[in-house]
Amino acid sequence: MKLNATRCDSLPILNNTALLNQRTLAQHIARKITSAGGWLSFARYMELALYTPGVGYYTGGSIKFGHSPKDGSDFITAPELSPLFAQAFAKPIAEILNATSTHHVVELGAGTGKFAAGLLRALDTLGVRCLRYTIIELSGELRARQHKYIAKAAQQFSSCVEWVDALPNRVDGVIIGNEVLDAMPVRLFARQDGLWHERGVTVADTCHFTFAHRPLDTIDMPPELAYVHGHHNYVTETHEAASQFVYTVCAALSCGAALFVDYGFPAAEYYHPQRTEGTLMCHYRHRTHGNPFLYLGLQDITAHVQFSAIEQAAHDAGANLLGYTSQSNFLMNAGITDLLAQLDPADPARFLPEANAIHKILSEAEMGELFKVIAFCRGFDAELGAFEVGDRSHML
Repeated sequence: MKLNATRCDSLPILNNTALLNQRTLAQHIARKITSAGGWLSFARYMELALYTPGVGYYTGGSIKFGHSPKDGSDFITAPELSPLFAQAFAKPIAEILNATSTHHVVELGAGTGKFAAGLLRALDTLGVRCLRYTIIELSGELRARQHKYIAKAAQQFSSCVEWVDALPNRVDGVIIGNEVLDAMPVRLFARQDGLWHERGVTVADTCHFTFAHRPLDTIDMPPELAYVHGHHNYVTETHEAASQFVYTVCAALSCGAALFVDYGFPAAEYYHPQRTEGTLMCHYRHRTHGNPFLYLGLQDITAHVQFSAIEQAAHDAGANLLGYTSQSNFLMNAGITDLLAQLDPADPARFLPEANAIHKILSEAEMGELFKVIAFCRGFDAELGAFEVGDRSHML
């Protein structure tokens, strides 16, 4: 769920270039399905749709981040919505850098570069030196936008920014990922007439795809499905890729912390018996729908994050939980409302847009409650002020 997304049955018509890109990716996936014996796990399909080099959603040239369909974008996230988001995050990140005597920040996917530029400026205002800012970005289009924006908005810090393709083997400092985990491939499962199946993908005709089910043996049953009570029909996801990614991130931490911001729930809530349709969602031109076979390579495919699994993965990697709370609690503890109060209400042209943006970021009806912040640490023992009020670690 990205901000500004609205459900709509009337979806845009693709132009010829988009149709060609879609056809190229569809043919590639169809060959993968054929070579796999006619059935591909949904996780593998999602990986191909999002990350196939050159034609996947995150590796192709689509704009992705923006304010409306008119600019060719699909969604907007909190760092793009307001600079106060990055400024608020500077406070807990500064706490971690000071506590560990480190000077390195790693950002996992940097959007348009607004968070990086804002964070670097805010850390400097707080008197904290960031000597190295590493961005891990798979999209060439986004790398170009990030480089251009940071060079313009934070020119004095641009020399410390570097772009890499993979996480460093060792990180002393802070790793942060905003809306990264929701784009990790998920496995799909469906319970029909009391029996569990894994939901995969097969070729329907030519390069069109459809779901196909495989019965699950008890030995192959993911442990998460034990949370789902009853015998009614049910569809849900498991998050092996996100868990493995968090394990890798936390294993790379030597002395520092990793923070993740995303929408989702702890296991008991994620697998609630009434959540019968799962959380899979697609985003295209600020519209949402549930069909992952539309706009292949042109739309984002996401699922809500299951934070209990994320915490377990970090624990298995040797990291300790710093805290888990709603985005609203975290940002208010970090002083975002104080930052807003520094703006002059007598200047409505500047104040009102920021006030509206912060309302969306904090409101329970918008992003404030659905989005969570979870943080892990290794190599130091400290509490983080942003979790002081409203910590929900006991719910994981």
